[in-house]
Amino acid sequence: MLNCSPMKRKRRTVVNMMEVFENVLLNASEFIKGRLFFVSLNTNIKPKSTPSVHYFTIDTELNYDSFYLDFGPLNLAMLYHFCVKLRRKLSNPAFHNKKIVHYTGSDVQKRVNAAFLIGAYSIIYLNYEPDQAYEVLNHDSTKDYLRFRDASIGEPYTLSLLDCLKAIKKALHFGFFNFDNFDFLEYEHYERVENGDFNWILPNKFIAFCGPHNKSVLHNGYPIHSPETYFAYFRRHKVSTIVRLNKKAYDSNKFVQAGFDHKDLYFADGGTPSDKILQRFINICESAKGAIAVHCKAGLGRTGSLIACYIMKHYKFTAEEVIAWTRICRPGSIIGHQQSWLQEKQNQMWEAGEEYRKKNGIVGLPKHTVGIYSLSELNRKKGSDNVTGIVKKVDCMEINDPEDEEYEENTITQGDRLNEIKAQRTRNKPLVTSQTERLRRVHVVSSSSPTVLRGGKILSASTPKVSGSTSNRVVAKRLKDSLKTIRMRSLYATNAFVDRIETKEAQPAKRGSTRKLVSPITSSVGDKLQLAEKRQIIKKSPLSRLNKNGVAFQNGNALKSASSEDKQLKRGKRTLALEKDKTSPRSVKVLRRSHMMALSFKEGEKPEIKLRLPSVKLNKTL
Repeated sequence: MLNCSPMKRKRRTVVNMMEVFENVLLNASEFIKGRLFFVSLNTNIKPKSTPSVHYFTIDTELNYDSFYLDFGPLNLAMLYHFCVKLRRKLSNPAFHNKKIVHYTGSDVQKRVNAAFLIGAYSIIYLNYEPDQAYEVLNHDSTKDYLRFRDASIGEPYTLSLLDCLKAIKKALHFGFFNFDNFDFLEYEHYERVENGDFNWILPNKFIAFCGPHNKSVLHNGYPIHSPETYFAYFRRHKVSTIVRLNKKAYDSNKFVQAGFDHKDLYFADGGTPSDKILQRFINICESAKGAIAVHCKAGLGRTGSLIACYIMKHYKFTAEEVIAWTRICRPGSIIGHQQSWLQEKQNQMWEAGEEYRKKNGIVGLPKHTVGIYSLSELNRKKGSDNVTGIVKKVDCMEINDPEDEEYEENTITQGDRLNEIKAQRTRNKPLVTSQTERLRRVHVVSSSSPTVLRGGKILSASTPKVSGSTSNRVVAKRLKDSLKTIRMRSLYATNAFVDRIETKEAQPAKRGSTRKLVSPITSSVGDKLQLAEKRQIIKKSPLSRLNKNGVAFQNGNALKSASSEDKQLKRGKRTLALEKDKTSPRSVKVLRRSHMMALSFKEGEKPEIKLRLPSVKLNKTL
């Protein structure tokens, strides 16, 4: 190659660079001509932005919390955060003349999640059709996108990226959500295990939540909530009916006495319902006056399957589309063969929906004007309680559930494992300061300690953090310092006052003494404390010496030596230095410690020298 001309060497270099570039670039998709692009790279090396191109990624910011081998799709709040971020970049004057490139690395799972986000963005804001967005994402692609799978261990039941994009399109068409009026804080707060673990699936109709228990407790680190935890939120959002799909773990009369209808439709954990149970569930939902809150053990498998059947009947979703939408709202829903069961029930639900609309004179499919987690809906419903329902239930209250109902099984089932995984990943979740976290802090500052939802209110065991402008934080810090100073001054004043009283009562101390002697507590008799015997202490002078036999001498005279049990307290340089600073809280602690460790006198003899500690009061209670 050295014998080649410079032009040939340059050409070979360019060819080699093109080959490397082709191996690194998996696909490049253009959503807005000359403006917005999506790029998949076969490397983890981050591309650097240039004066004409701005690169960004969300691979490290938005992560899916898996149960087993599932990895997506990302939930509705994460999709909202991505859309907000991309819209800000497109409207930012600093990027006005730049090409904006959303890129992803070599991780195949993060690649399909990134493709889902920008594909959903193109459907919501660029009026793309799902097939059109999917075609753009696969333009000149050298590698297919991985299929999403369910939250189970065994045989995977998969969904394609196109199924998820179709679910977003239909949900947007029927008004299931609206990002122009979306409260992501409410979504992220109540989906957490410690705050209730529930999600809206259908506006003003369905809430999927984890099964309550009789009392709110921590079981193996997993927060278990009682029915009372949900009362205020359910009343505020006009929930009228509770449907329980698992064996009972709480008294249903708690919901009944609070003004809610309660229905039991039990079938096995991880299983599918019979046609009779399915029809009863749909009849209950169609006749309910308000929203319906559905739960099983974890609120994922059985709960998601029945809600999906209702959506297929009344909105004509395909089985794949309704599974995708349910998982976007509540990740991990519809597990294992429940997905195949929904595919079998698809045509049956469509036919039942046509008959229902024809019978009731309904033309077309219903559309919602307000989506789930709507800010305006939340403000409108705030403060409204279902008092009328409570009054109606007073006459039909019962003490216990019917005797034919069975209590929850003691064996560990699929729902128990899913609950445990969800609680564990919440505890182990690292604190990441990302764009999402900074965006959240604009609205609310959450405490690092776990919060508890009681009576619809968020309670925290720790002191709330101060949010707001810098001046507010400075004022709060000054107030905190002032309170601390007042407490310390009151402590010093009390000690000084006690010292003055003790000085008047005690005999005058000699100049060489610096300690006050207190006998240590050895035992207790009844309600009184027993003190050890008092013994005299030997005061050593700088001229005292010890001979080979261990006898102490001073000025040629032998001194009475103390036994090994009556060793003198040696004071270090640090203790003496702290004693000089009488106003130091640290010195007070050290002196009090030495005060309790002082030596004692023999019984019946009075001490010749009274030693006294500066700024330490005598504990007369002991």
